[in-house]
Amino acid sequence: MVRGVVFTERAPKPIGPYSQGVLVNNMVFVSGQIPIDPSTGKLVSGGVREQTERVLENVKAILEAAGFSLSDVVWVFVALKDSSKFSEFNEVYSRYFQTNPPARMTVGVADLPGGALVEISVIAVKS
Repeated sequence: MVRGVVFTERAPKPIGPYSQGVLVNNMVFVSGQIPIDPSTGKLVSGGVREQTERVLENVKAILEAAGFSLSDVVWVFVALKDSSKFSEFNEVYSRYFQTNPPARMTVGVADLPGGALVEISVIAVKS
């Protein structure tokens, strides 16, 4: 079994005892990402659309650092602070997963770190 930690400066640095991602054989597990701009270390301004875009760019950067892409994603976990913003979230999300979208679970939550509106974690597999 091959196992390794994934790290890139193009995504926010972990703020606790976790890795941005973990590579296991032909799979990568990306930790939950919130809308932190890696160049500033601050939460991006705007609503759920802007935050979803930043989160997905962070996820994409981690995947690329592991040699994967969004097309390799097979499962997505989404936490939304306000479920009434689901359609706004979906509008941005659908631009990133246009063809053969992965399986997904979306839940409404009471709170997210740093006041974020969305957090996303993924699993990707290379055939």
